[in-house]
Amino acid sequence: MWAQDPVSERPQRTPEEEALTQTTRLVRELNITDSVRFDTIYRMHLKYARIRQKGLSRAENMSRLQSIYDELRLLLTPEEFERFMNHPAELPRRPHGAANVKAPSRPIMPSEPQ
Repeated sequence: MWAQDPVSERPQRTPEEEALTQTTRLVRELNITDSVRFDTIYRMHLKYARIRQKGLSRAENMSRLQSIYDELRLLLTPEEFERFMNHPAELPRRPHGAANVKAPSRPIMPSEPQ
């Protein structure tokens, strides 16, 4: 009933859309307002988004991710890179419902605070 569409039926984002999403998220999280830096980071994300679309193996994808981190280390200030590396990873999107709620270790009685 609430099952997700199979991966093959989901619309695929273009490398440009993927790069814009990643860049926008990064500059918002790090509060980067310089348009030149935005463009530089966007071009870096676009390069790796195009590489990702080639259907990489797990090892190749891990190497791609390491390359992204290496380039970001050069593009960001040390403070920005530290904030980027320590930012909590976004949780994967999951369907709404009981599957996302952790059950309490014991039933909560109606008169007890939760």
